[in-house]
Amino acid sequence: MRFGLFLGAFVPPNAPAFLAAAARGAEARGFHSVWVGEHVVLFDRHAKQYPYADSGEFPLNGEAGMAEPFTTLAWLAGQTDTIRLGTGVILVPQRNPLYTAKEVANLDWLSGGRFDFGIGVGWQREEFEALQVPWERRGARADEYVEVMRRLWMDSESSHEGEFWTLPPSRAFPKPIQMPHPPLHVGGESDVALRRVVRLGAHWLPFNVSPSLLAERRARLAELLDGTGRTISDIHVTASPNRESARGDLASDFAEAGADQLLIHLRRKVDLGTLDDALDELVSSYGIDA
Repeated sequence: MRFGLFLGAFVPPNAPAFLAAAARGAEARGFHSVWVGEHVVLFDRHAKQYPYADSGEFPLNGEAGMAEPFTTLAWLAGQTDTIRLGTGVILVPQRNPLYTAKEVANLDWLSGGRFDFGIGVGWQREEFEALQVPWERRGARADEYVEVMRRLWMDSESSHEGEFWTLPPSRAFPKPIQMPHPPLHVGGESDVALRRVVRLGAHWLPFNVSPSLLAERRARLAELLDGTGRTISDIHVTASPNRESARGDLASDFAEAGADQLLIHLRRKVDLGTLDDALDELVSSYGIDA
């Protein structure tokens, strides 16, 4: 099993020097990938509960936010040589698909084909409203936007006619290095998310799971794949442990449950001065080989 490092890119406390040192340190210690998330704006109060915390509160509030993911990963691409760069996750339906396709292709091109495109549909209505994007039918919008992006990545001359977007014949370059495009990783654990994995021909990025939940949801995904021409062995699973399961001694349990990669987090209060010790602790705890 491989290991990825979730940086989050929360600002503050993170700074460019910290993110660069973390990516370089992870690469030197044998991590397979680094990942960052996305929120354009955050709110002190939100109507819908955050699905990955018992309190329902997003773990960042007040005078804080998240760095923009594509420019952050482009910065990290220039600081590293081999480690893969992932989004966990890009909120596809609230973005312009042409700009997103351009950013994905450009990042893959700049990094020499090291990008993993983790996608989701979003949980925070207030963010959609601030962006003046409809909250309703965001899942269908996300699916169509992925198809628009695929046309831009794969076709010399791209076009699309759909419910949410019309693209006249046009050309978009550079194309991604990875063929036919960077891997798609659908975030989420619900049946809706699993069906999107199947529908988009994507990989799977479950978040905040235990080994037992991962095994149960992976079995459900295998059922949904039946008759599609793909099997569960074709799906790359990058699993992020929940708080109770974020222990090195459970890494083998995640592997047995079907994880191909375990996405682990740095402790929240790590700074530049304690970064090396924190990374070494993860390497020792999880048995990561450089």
